[in-house]
Amino acid sequence: MKKIDIYILKKFLGTFFFAIALILSISVVFDMAEKIDDFLDSAVKLKSIIFEYYFNFIPYFANLFTPLFVFIAVIFFTSKMAYQSEIIAILSNGVSFRRLMFPYILGATIIGSFSFVLGSYVIPPANKTRLDFENKYIKKRRETGLNNIHMQIDPGVFVYVWRYSSLRDVCDDFSLERFEGKDLIMKISAKEAVYNPDSSFWTLKKYVKREYISPEIQIITEGDLLDTTLNMLPSDFKAERNFYETMTNRMLTQYVQEQRQRGVGNVEEYLIEKHRRYASPFSAFILSIMGVSLASRKVRGGMGLHIGVGIALSFTYILFMTISTTFAVNGNAPPWLAVWIPNFVFIVVAGFLYYKAPK
Repeated sequence: MKKIDIYILKKFLGTFFFAIALILSISVVFDMAEKIDDFLDSAVKLKSIIFEYYFNFIPYFANLFTPLFVFIAVIFFTSKMAYQSEIIAILSNGVSFRRLMFPYILGATIIGSFSFVLGSYVIPPANKTRLDFENKYIKKRRETGLNNIHMQIDPGVFVYVWRYSSLRDVCDDFSLERFEGKDLIMKISAKEAVYNPDSSFWTLKKYVKREYISPEIQIITEGDLLDTTLNMLPSDFKAERNFYETMTNRMLTQYVQEQRQRGVGNVEEYLIEKHRRYASPFSAFILSIMGVSLASRKVRGGMGLHIGVGIALSFTYILFMTISTTFAVNGNAPPWLAVWIPNFVFIVVAGFLYYKAPK
């Protein structure tokens, strides 16, 4: 690394972390002003507010704002260098524009790697604490149950639940079917299925059990209570708010595989979150290239024009990301494509700006 690389890298990282610290300070102040009444009504301790909520609030929002402020940081200090004729001096001394990009790419690598580690392994456990705090003291809500659940709990064993009540921890209108190949060999229907955490048994109430010995012969058993072991837990029927945000990458992959094996199809949000954790850090490279290419020339509008164009492009990227992921959740678009398509589009924009940048 040359002195000029260290100089630009210091400006890049210094501007980025200063901007992030500034916006987080403002966010904490506004968030506290909004939630102060909830804190007072719940009589929550100051220690819990600081360490259970804001201590986990700050890294979550810092990582959320990272792509935006990478772009703004590059635009700001590069534009300032351009209007102080530093870019002209660097290029006129035989440094190519491509070589000038090196400290920017290095800075984007540092920030992108830091963002990936935070988003994949550090923030998910912190999010669990933060969301539990919000549910208990701010939202005052419980996790909600799912309806019309079909799942495979073992090879050839399928379960259907009409509704899971999270308030009562009860499966209403429960049925279980066991197949050998394509032949149904046993079916149990019950009005309710209740989990007993002490024994890990499920208690079926008002049940009817049918064993199919042959197409002509059935053994029917009825009763009020039946204890049985099933490869499922009450947590499989609960939909916690933003549950995917509390999972590490390994947990996300395992959860999606388990849900698919059980025949559950509504895993798009989990797949979107998984792909977003890779796409968001990668966007630091694209936005850095765009920022340098855009801000390295002098224009009549001055630094304000560069910053204005940079903010507009940043919010366009965020809007594009929101719209594309909506198609994955509500439409038929593959989650990986919905998450990565803004990066694909902005790679083209970055290439065009790089081509037009002064060399």
